[in-house]
Amino acid sequence: MITFIIGGARGGKSRFALEKAALYSGKKAYIATAQALDDEMKERIDKHKKERTEEWMTFEEPLNISALIKDIQDKYNVILLDCLTLWLSNLMLNNFDANKEIEGLINALRFTPNASRTFIVSNEVGMGIVPDNELSRRFRDLSGCLNQKVAGIADEVYLVTAGIPIKIKTHE
Repeated sequence: MITFIIGGARGGKSRFALEKAALYSGKKAYIATAQALDDEMKERIDKHKKERTEEWMTFEEPLNISALIKDIQDKYNVILLDCLTLWLSNLMLNNFDANKEIEGLINALRFTPNASRTFIVSNEVGMGIVPDNELSRRFRDLSGCLNQKVAGIADEVYLVTAGIPIKIKTHE
């Protein structure tokens, strides 16, 4: 079962995802896509680490999350991936073929065992102003496509805004 959690920056997505995922028993894996490239990001990463209990095995993977998911999906009952938009920016800044990587991720998620629960966090970046440069517009557009594809295969989708989760898709 896939639960997709989307919302704006600092809106409470990660906290909500962690709370939801913690409700399930079994081995837990946390896939972190952030990289500590500056002091501010290091501080954010440290804050997120402190929020997790010792029951979580953390995998820091900024680029190859599809391969990692395929590798661990039958070893963990709960997987929390945080966050897709950081992963996408990592791909773009490292000149990966983002469309190919997105398809690889969707395929990896489609074959997640039914017994496991996967929680995926992403930012909604398409509700603001039109970016003033080509790279930012490409990022916004790819983020929108990525989020639509993940939401399309998810069993549940939540929009978290101002710390309040709103369920916008329920398993049919």
